[in-house]
Amino acid sequence: MAANVSFEPDALVDALGDPSRRAILTMLCERPASVTALADALPVSRPAVSQHLRVLKEVGLVHDRAEGTRRIYTVQPDALAAILSYFNDFWQQSLMAFRLAAEQQPDTTIEEHP
Repeated sequence: MAANVSFEPDALVDALGDPSRRAILTMLCERPASVTALADALPVSRPAVSQHLRVLKEVGLVHDRAEGTRRIYTVQPDALAAILSYFNDFWQQSLMAFRLAAEQQPDTTIEEHP
C-alpha cells in the first residue's frame, strides 16, 4: 500500500474490536501467513478466518498476495502507524484535558498544624 494512503482511524479501531481479528493481526505481525495456517493456529474455522481477513483488508490493515494456489496475508505497517498516531493523539488530548482540569481546581492541600 502506498505511503500516501489515508486510513480512517474509526474503521481501523472498529476492525480491531473483535478478539479474533486482533489475534489474526498479532500472528501476522510475527510473519505472513495463509488462511489455512491462521485457522490451524486459532479456535475458529477457515471460513471465519477468511471473513475476519476480509474486514482487516477492507480497512487496509492487511494485504494479500498470490503464492501458488494460496493467498498469503501480511500486515500493512502504514496502517499500524495510523493506529499508533490515532492513540498518541488521543492520549495527548486526554493528558492536556486532565492538566487543564487539575489547574482549575482550587488548592486543597491540608495544612499541618504544629
